[in-house]
Parts: sequence; C-alpha cells; structure tokens
Amino acid sequence: MFQALANPVRRRLLEILAEAPCTAGDLGDRFELSRSSVAEHLKVLKDSGLVFDRSQGRHRIYELSAEPLAEVGDWLHPFERFWRARLSDIATIAEDL
Repeated sequence: MFQALANPVRRRLLEILAEAPCTAGDLGDRFELSRSSVAEHLKVLKDSGLVFDRSQGRHRIYELSAEPLAEVGDWLHPFERFWRARLSDIATIAEDL
C-alpha cells in the first residue's frame, strides 16, 4: 500500500476520488498522461485495495476505499507528534521573518 501511495499521480487520483466516484475517462481527462498510464495507476491502486470499481452500463466507476487509508492513519498516528513539533518550529521561524 505504501508503494502505491508513494507516487504523486496515484495520490492525486485518490484526492479526486475522495471528492466523488469517477470513470477512468473522467480521471484521465484531469491529467496530461495517456489513458493507458492512468489505467495502470488505477490498477495499482485497485490491487492495493485503495480503490474499487463497479460497472455502470458501459463504464467502470472508480471509488475510494477508505478502510485501508484508515489503517495507514492509525499506523501514522504515533508519529504525528514529530510533525507537529516541526510545523510549530516552521511557524515560529516564519513569524520571526
């Protein structure tokens, strides 16, 4: 799953799907990539369990699968204190500038 999340295109696909389910064509229209490249990214996301698809007429509708992301969030939660401290340091520096 982390390998799937490591790619910025796949992260953007997840952000789009968090807003609403989409067809592969609608998703492909949002990128300057070939449709086959977008399809490959969707396959990786699907294989990792982060998205699922369903048939609607002649189209495949892709949707976000929230459960695996919740597992990632649960795993990352103990490390959040490190991010907060760093963000606080950055805010302090920015205020001083």
